[in-house]
Amino acid sequence: MRKNTMRKLAVSAPVFCLLWTCSLFASSLAGVTLPDTAQVGNTTLLLNGLGLRTKFMVKVYVGGLYLTQKSSDAEAIIKSDAPKRIVMHFVHGASKNQITDGFNDSFEDNAAESKKALQAEIDRFYAAVEPVKDGDEMAFTYVPGTGTTFAINGKDKLTIGGAQFGQMLFSVWLGSKPPNTALKKGLLGQ
Repeated sequence: MRKNTMRKLAVSAPVFCLLWTCSLFASSLAGVTLPDTAQVGNTTLLLNGLGLRTKFMVKVYVGGLYLTQKSSDAEAIIKSDAPKRIVMHFVHGASKNQITDGFNDSFEDNAAESKKALQAEIDRFYAAVEPVKDGDEMAFTYVPGTGTTFAINGKDKLTIGGAQFGQMLFSVWLGSKPPNTALKKGLLGQ
């Protein structure tokens, strides 16, 4: 009987450790799992939080905010000149027009002055947007000295130089009028 118990413990201990280790390296929300870290060049970013974007009670995407160090200060995150990333993992399809309309409204709500000054950059961004389906991911990565890179499903679409576009973009989720309050709170780890 004792040998059987020891054997069960010997088998279950690695399984427990594996499950415990997996839970340290991924976070989940609404059936979407994002890794707890992201590598940007030589910098490891930490998952600051996850939030759910809903519209008319429809789950649209799970957003993940990655920073060099965790923070709940939205304004400081927007203005920081440090690597950062937003990942949008879609749980519902969206057309190109739905996506660009959503960004346009958010730019107007959160960074109207920047929107006027950066219209040429916004137009380039909109030209690179594609329709998405359930399971697709968009990522926006800001790197000081490089700018903001927009990628869909791991494929870089374009990079827009300068810090101002990155600040305007991150204000979409962290500004005073985010797409929904729960999304912003989740991204800030609240």
